[in-house]
Amino acid sequence: MKSTVLFVDDEANVLRALRRLFRGDPLRLLEASSAEEALEMVRTEEVSVVVSDNRMPGLAGTEFLSRLRRSAPDTVKILLTGYADLEIALTAINRAEVFRLMTKPWKDDELRQAVLDAAERYHVVRAMQDADEAKLLSLAQAIELKDPHTRGHCDRVAQYAVLIADRLGLEHRAKVDLRRGSWLHDCGKIGVPEAVLNKNGPLTPDEFELVKRHSEWGFEVASKARLSPAVVHVIRHHHEKMDGTGYPAGLKGSEIPLEARIVAVADIFDALASDRPYRAAFSPETVGEMVRSLAGAHLDARLVDAFLAAMAADSPSLPGIRAAAVGA
Repeated sequence: MKSTVLFVDDEANVLRALRRLFRGDPLRLLEASSAEEALEMVRTEEVSVVVSDNRMPGLAGTEFLSRLRRSAPDTVKILLTGYADLEIALTAINRAEVFRLMTKPWKDDELRQAVLDAAERYHVVRAMQDADEAKLLSLAQAIELKDPHTRGHCDRVAQYAVLIADRLGLEHRAKVDLRRGSWLHDCGKIGVPEAVLNKNGPLTPDEFELVKRHSEWGFEVASKARLSPAVVHVIRHHHEKMDGTGYPAGLKGSEIPLEARIVAVADIFDALASDRPYRAAFSPETVGEMVRSLAGAHLDARLVDAFLAAMAADSPSLPGIRAAAVGA
């Protein structure tokens, strides 16, 4: 299904330029010359993305997008303005829940990518809202296609997380949330360029900062989809560390939600045991030793003990895992 994008601007030449820019993309394009006309269109159309000018006769773009937030809360909003100041930016973000604030004249590549990212975000949110577990797993697998080296990663993390939950004696509801949170823990990577995800070598500091933002982007998407708090915690906090040096919030110890601490153990184990663009997978012996070495400062030591013990019992043919578990 094509995403529907609505452009709102009182200048006909701007609408023509936008139409030309997106002519080759798999999008359904609509146009409105005023905010009032756009609001009428959204009442009868499922609009994925709205790109609106700010300075228009009648309703300003920020006021229009604020009203749109109430009538079409899932529609992703992009604001164009030739007067980019702090007041407009704060109003756009706080009142209108704007996805991107972009200045005129825009850069074609930047605007086009912002719209395509917004369309993808819309469909991810809608898929999350009413999906059963089969659809959630399918969504996670679709997101993984951006990075072929992580294929199957989300499902393996879910299996490891539930293994820890079984060892801890957690209830069924907690296991369901862990499984769903594990599947979706990297959903924020929809906002990370594939060239960065697939880079064949170490990331630069700027590229790493971009990758780190995936946990906050995923948190925003999951919150908008109104997923359970436990699932949202996993998505946002699975890169926190016990000593407080993780991201995005720098939480420490028990401040990190239990479900996020569980998925952190499962996530790191699978990352070490899998091939990456810049290195081959480590051996089971090395993986066990490395996970054990991260207990305390990085990972919850109690959960590492539980995981390695469960893995040793479940896979007795892995001597490295068994040795690491015995060393607990």
